[in-house]
Amino acid sequence: MIERTLHCLGPHGFYRMAYADWGEGQGRTLLCVHGLTRNGRDFDPLAAALEAEMRVVCPDMPGRGRSDWLDRPEDYAYPTYLGACASLLARLGAESVDWVGTSMGGIIGMFLAALPGTPIRRLVLNDIGAMVAAPGLERLKTYVGADPAFADAAALEAELRRIAAPFGPLTDAQWRHLARISTRHRPDGSLGWAYDPHIGDALRQGGEARDVDLWAQWDAIKVPVLVIRGAQSDILRHEDAVAMTERGPRARLVELPGIGHAPALMAPDQIALIRDFLRG
Repeated sequence: MIERTLHCLGPHGFYRMAYADWGEGQGRTLLCVHGLTRNGRDFDPLAAALEAEMRVVCPDMPGRGRSDWLDRPEDYAYPTYLGACASLLARLGAESVDWVGTSMGGIIGMFLAALPGTPIRRLVLNDIGAMVAAPGLERLKTYVGADPAFADAAALEAELRRIAAPFGPLTDAQWRHLARISTRHRPDGSLGWAYDPHIGDALRQGGEARDVDLWAQWDAIKVPVLVIRGAQSDILRHEDAVAMTERGPRARLVELPGIGHAPALMAPDQIALIRDFLRG
């Protein structure tokens, strides 16, 4: 794995976007795009498992991980993210790509896959879909954008285990990995989350959360889609996921018991689901 950076143009100037590049030159290209508060290193286990078959590229969206924070909070929005991904696609130079998107990363993938001339060949949506349920958004509002300070790595990991419990059953080593990549060092020597707290501003605006309707984008998608749903998800309801198998690209749906929003994609069976679908 090689860590790289790319200069992208946002609404108010350039910023630097980081990405992890696995298996360069190994045939097809796969982009893995993370959720709202996460970063590209979430996909380390998936990328390590697939790098022998394909080039796997895992960006940190602006304001997350090693990427620059944006000067204006209002720029943390899908037009910025779509522009960043378009720049990355141009950098990679692939005629077509496969896409794995968790939550926010899946919405970005849906937007791109719905466009004429899309380079996306196959799309994997991890616990996200054509309707984003309000109860899940309300839950996210309880912690996204908070900027707590942790005295040490153990305290940060403990809080991560609490708020990310819906990711599913993980080993201690997997939790330590997620905690390590979720950490930034604050000027006072304490630890904080590895994202700009302002990414939560838009989520908290407008009062009580409402369902987000993305059916127009869904119905415009023409490529094969795999939907992975945590059976206890409060973001992607079962009935909405089933409806996604009946219209638009008529997705294949797999529901994972005992998991909420969103499956961590670290377990061998979850990785095998994605590998088999991408082999197509």
